[in-house]
Amino acid sequence: MSLISIPPAHAGSTPGRAPRPGAPARDFSVDLVRAACLVAVVAVHALMVGVSVQGGEPVLENALEPWGGFTVFSWFAQMMPLFFIAGGFASATHYRRLRARGATPAGYVAARLGRLLPVPLVAATATTAVLAALGAAGVDPGVVATAGWRISQPLWFLGVYVLCSALVPALLALHERAPRLTLALLGGAIVAVDVARAATGIEAVGFANLLFVWLFVQQLGFALAGGRAPGLRLAVASLAGAAGWVALGMSPVNLFAALNPPTAVLALLGVAQLAAFQALRPRLAGLAALPAVARAAAAINARSMTIYSWHMPVTVLLAGLLLAGLQLVGAAHALPLPLSGEWWLSRPAWLAAVALVVSAAVRAVTGLERRALALVTIARAPSRLRAAAAVLTGAAGVLVILAAVGAPAAWLGGSALLLAALVLCRERAQNPKAMPSSTP
Repeated sequence: MSLISIPPAHAGSTPGRAPRPGAPARDFSVDLVRAACLVAVVAVHALMVGVSVQGGEPVLENALEPWGGFTVFSWFAQMMPLFFIAGGFASATHYRRLRARGATPAGYVAARLGRLLPVPLVAATATTAVLAALGAAGVDPGVVATAGWRISQPLWFLGVYVLCSALVPALLALHERAPRLTLALLGGAIVAVDVARAATGIEAVGFANLLFVWLFVQQLGFALAGGRAPGLRLAVASLAGAAGWVALGMSPVNLFAALNPPTAVLALLGVAQLAAFQALRPRLAGLAALPAVARAAAAINARSMTIYSWHMPVTVLLAGLLLAGLQLVGAAHALPLPLSGEWWLSRPAWLAAVALVVSAAVRAVTGLERRALALVTIARAPSRLRAAAAVLTGAAGVLVILAAVGAPAAWLGGSALLLAALVLCRERAQNPKAMPSSTP
C-alpha cells in the first residue's frame, strides 16, 4: 500500500523534503479541520451515551450500537484518520521549526509529554475521585463499573498519540529520506497484521495495528506538510480497496468497530479523507479566514487536549445527574428509551447541554492545568533513555485503565503511571527551544 501516485499539492514543492525556508508553517484550513474533527468526536461520543430506566433499573449504555443505521453512519462520522493527518501535519511543521533551532529528539519528546500528559492526568485523578465517591455513597457497583468503562473508552487515543508523538523525530527523518518507501513499509505491516489476525483467529494480534495504522496516517500528515496529497483518483481506489477488504472479512463494516483493533480500512479511509480535504482546501481556507470561524477554531485547538480529556467524564456525569434528578422527583420514567422517536427528538437539546457543560468544565479546569503544566516546565534535554522510559510509562498508564475496563482501582493505577511519566520528564529540565507552544 503506497502513495506512488500522489501529485504535488502546489507548484514548487519537492517530494519528501521539508518546505523551503520562509514557507508558511501554519495552515488555517488544517487548523479548521482539526477543530471540526474534535467537535465531531465529542458529538458522536455524546450521542453514544444512553441513559434510561429499564425494568426498574438504571441503564447506561452505548445508545448507537443497536441502531440499524450505525454502520452507514460510521463511514461518514469516522474522523479519526483525518484527525491524525492534521496532527501529523502539525507535528512535522512544529518539529522542523524546533530542529532548526537546535532541539534534540529526546528534548522534543520530553517536551511533548510535558504538554500532553498533565491535562489527562488531572482528568484521570478527578475521575478516580468521583468513582471512589460513588462507590462509597452506595451506588450500584455495576453502574460505577459501567461509568468507569464508558469514560475510559476514548483514552486509547491518548496512548496512541503519545507513542506517535514520541516517534515523530525518527519517522519524519525516514519520511524525508524515502517517503513512498516508508508508507509502503507501514502499509505492508498493516496488511500483514490483518492477515495474521484473520489466519490465527487471535484478535490480540490485531492490536499491533494501533501503532502501524496511526503511524501510516501520520505519514499522510507529513506528506501534506511537505506540499503533497493524493488525488481523487487514488481516493476512489482507496475506498474501493477498503470495500474489498471488508468484503474479504478482514475488517468490520462498521468503522467504529474497526477501531478496536484498527484495520487497513482506516488507513485507506485516511487516504480518501486527505484527498477530499485537498480538493476542498481552497474553500476551507476561505471559510477559515472568516474572523468568527478563525476565533472559534483557535479557541478549540488551544484547548484540544482539555476538551478531549474532559468531554467523556463530563458527559457521563451529566447523564448520571439527569437520571438521579428525575429519580428524586419520581419522573425517571420520562427518560425516553434510546433510539425511540422521542429519544431522537431530544438529541439536539442533549447535544446543546453537553456543549454547555463541556465548555464550562474546560473553563473551570484551566487554572488546575496551568499549575500542572508549571510543575513540569523543563530547561535541559533529558537522556534518550529517560525520554523513552517516560513514553513507555505514560502509555502504560493508559493501558492499565483500558485493560481493566475502567475499574476504579485501574484509574488510580493509571493516574499514578501518568504522574510517574511526568516525573521522569521533569527530573532534568529541557532546552526551552524544544518546548512546544501548543497542545496537539
